[in-house]
Amino acid sequence: MIKRRREREEQSGTDKATADPSTTQDGDASGLSPRPQGPWDGAEVEVDDGRLDLGGLRIRGADGLQMQVQMNEQGGAVSLVTLNAADGAVQVQAFAAPRSNGIWRDVRAQLMASINASGGLVEEADGEFGVELRAKVPGAGGQLQPARFVGVDGPRWFLRGLFLGSAATAGGGPALESAFRDIVVVRGESAMAPGEALPLRLPDSAQATRADT
Repeated sequence: MIKRRREREEQSGTDKATADPSTTQDGDASGLSPRPQGPWDGAEVEVDDGRLDLGGLRIRGADGLQMQVQMNEQGGAVSLVTLNAADGAVQVQAFAAPRSNGIWRDVRAQLMASINASGGLVEEADGEFGVELRAKVPGAGGQLQPARFVGVDGPRWFLRGLFLGSAATAGGGPALESAFRDIVVVRGESAMAPGEALPLRLPDSAQATRADT
């Protein structure tokens, strides 16, 4: 099931991933993340494989998961995808990146600075996807709430996940981690600046439903 929200983006951290493309990052010698079990690049999987096509992302549905898309107030473009399961969630965004150098290290530094400046707490830790950020960020009423940021540096793209609720603690969201790992990123051939968000759209089925309403 897909839900749509049209509102201003209200999420922890930055809305744009920016970095110095000349810096070698975490991962292998090229700076890219090891991905033996995903997330996948669009060239590594069949196009017609049952995943929902959202343009820059392809995501497979699963029992117990609900997909929610957030749309910009101006233009109606999809800006954020959230996968919900039980009492946890993961917000997913994909960005352009240099061909050979990852940007997750620099993005982490920016996120840490932003969280600290907002009065939150954050630290680096090893997780399922490599180095991640485990944080407590100000929520409703100023109360600190757990959040976990993960990042994957792929070929010319960067995928970021923000785990919330029960999934914000290490090992707390196996179904959501599995769904995140199964995502396919479609970078495309258009020239894009590092840190620019990959364009997203509603799946064809959802667009048809919206046109009929």
